[in-house]
Amino acid sequence: MSETEAASGRAAGTGPLMDGRICVVTGASSGIGQATSIALARLGATVVLVCRDRGRGESAMAQVSAAATGESPVLELADLSSLEQVRDLAGRLSGLPKIDVLVNNAGLVIYHRELTVDGFEHTFALNHLAPFLLTNLLRPKLTASAPARVVTVASTAHRGARLNLDDLQLEHHYSAMLAYSGSKLANILFTRELARRLEGTRVTANCLHPGTVRTRFGQTGSVWLRIGLMIGGPFLRSPESGARTVVYLASSPDVGDSSGGYYVSGKRREPSRAATNDETAARLWEISAKLTGLS
Repeated sequence: MSETEAASGRAAGTGPLMDGRICVVTGASSGIGQATSIALARLGATVVLVCRDRGRGESAMAQVSAAATGESPVLELADLSSLEQVRDLAGRLSGLPKIDVLVNNAGLVIYHRELTVDGFEHTFALNHLAPFLLTNLLRPKLTASAPARVVTVASTAHRGARLNLDDLQLEHHYSAMLAYSGSKLANILFTRELARRLEGTRVTANCLHPGTVRTRFGQTGSVWLRIGLMIGGPFLRSPESGARTVVYLASSPDVGDSSGGYYVSGKRREPSRAATNDETAARLWEISAKLTGLS
């Protein structure tokens, strides 16, 4: 089943693809996250929207509710740049009856180097450490819910990344795109190692490049990035288009047993050489576990 067929909502001769499934989507207040939430709700899933801002979250939830063909969506508030809030969120989500799909979508790019409340470089903390910690804290629930899926939104920007494991916080040299591309490379390496660790559990882990999408992404970047995105806006993909591969990986029977993959436009593709380095993936996991206090 293609990503377009998955997005259409029904397999041949069946009801909605995601009837009875519970899907958690981070960064769900706008852009790809909101479009993904709407699409999954339309497929019959109960969607848990994880948002930072209550007002924007409630607005997104209203749109998801209007599209839902199953149970009403749920709103969870959390600033995922805070490890304490990630832990609190994981505790609440662990109280769900099950989690069939976890979509790690929240992300950003920041022009100037900023530190989170935990003292980590903001882009690395939100784009990598947050999904790393949240996914690991939810692993018992995902395993108990199996078959289950973890879908992480990466980017083709990883191809230009240089990931220095001795300077993941970019203390010695910072640029917005260096931070962003490195975090997206980390997403793919995390997915690769996670898939290895999940072998035999019937929980899969895949990641994807959604395309360059017209979203709020980039508003915290440089003036030139914001201007470029504004000028190029008419030529960029819509959030709905960018969400298609996310929805495909979350719902299609065709990838139910596939794990550890990097997908573009619904097709499994080979990422950069750096993204396939198992030794780097294992080392990044160990470092991330120490930084997040994961036992």
